[in-house]
Amino acid sequence: MEPVRRQQLIDATIESVAELGLQGTTINSISKKAGLSSGIISHYFGGKQGLIEATVRYLLSSLKSALLNRVTQQTSPEQRLMFIVEANFSRTQQQSNNTKTWLSFWAHSMHDAQLHRLQNVNSKRLFSNLLSSFKQLMSDSDANLAAELSAAMIDGLWLRAVLSKSDQDQFEHCEQLVKDYIRSLIKQYGA
Repeated sequence: MEPVRRQQLIDATIESVAELGLQGTTINSISKKAGLSSGIISHYFGGKQGLIEATVRYLLSSLKSALLNRVTQQTSPEQRLMFIVEANFSRTQQQSNNTKTWLSFWAHSMHDAQLHRLQNVNSKRLFSNLLSSFKQLMSDSDANLAAELSAAMIDGLWLRAVLSKSDQDQFEHCEQLVKDYIRSLIKQYGA
């Protein structure tokens, strides 16, 4: 029962943050949306901060799973790069509640050491995943540059799409722009 309740509280946190923002979200607003007592948040997570951190970890895990579910032993480096892009622009990453929650967490991470640490994990994971594939296609120094540029392109176009409240077609357009850019980097720097 505990895993089910934990997930209910994480889902309710996403809903509450999307509706009220991180500052407006309270233990009461979360417990009300989850249909559970507010005391259970302290029991499972130690309080609001612990639940927020668990929610960020859940979003990060969803992003990671979107990539790992696609990659196999036979996946080429270029295919893997495309899968990384697709994971970052997946339907889950486009859902309004999730996008609002991501934005709230990013903004709050500037003032919260633990959320900042989780954001760094996210950034480093994206860079590392890109770099691993690029290194199989070009020199190490070119791969480093390509990974930095691609990560910035992914984050920038995703953020732009979210802030302009883009529809699915615009997200798909942004995804395609990143893929085309990565292909151009491979063509330019590839061995």
